[in-house]
Amino acid sequence: MKFNRAFLVKTHMTVAAFIFPVVMMFCITGALYSWGIKGGYHVQKFKLELAQPMQRDKLWLTQLVKQELMQREITLPTGKASIKGPGKFYYFVWTGSQLDVELEQTNNPFVAQLKIKQTNLHRFFVQLHKAKGGIAFKVYAVIAATGLILLFLTGFLMAWKLKKERLHLLLSATMGLGLFITMLLTS
Repeated sequence: MKFNRAFLVKTHMTVAAFIFPVVMMFCITGALYSWGIKGGYHVQKFKLELAQPMQRDKLWLTQLVKQELMQREITLPTGKASIKGPGKFYYFVWTGSQLDVELEQTNNPFVAQLKIKQTNLHRFFVQLHKAKGGIAFKVYAVIAATGLILLFLTGFLMAWKLKKERLHLLLSATMGLGLFITMLLTS
């Protein structure tokens, strides 16, 4: 299939404009996260009286947290629930884009501490970057990733069509690959 330059330019421009907002979000949150800037939470803590000691059972813990969130009229987190920690010293975590929930043991086996952590705006974007959002945003992220690949392909093809730029294109691609491999080996 032969692509003319006008088609490549129009495709490149359309895809770039369409995915610009989400790509900027991923770039900004990723760069800041690399330097430890992750955003914050508004945290509320509650002591829960338990009818039985806390169990290391994800389904049981999930049901307990669901019940507590529903009583407080708080929407459930959009991510996945998990149990963290070694042996008998564990805690339950359920993360999402707007809300993280932690349930921890206390010294009293019939009392647990519930932390409800609502994200600030920057942390919300970080959570989306970390795939803690719902299915719709995950599909959107795949569309954006596909768009980025399409941008690079159309950009490469446009440059390749200019015979005087081919050597420059190949040198740049080789240097980029070399730097990528160097960073992998030194990390």
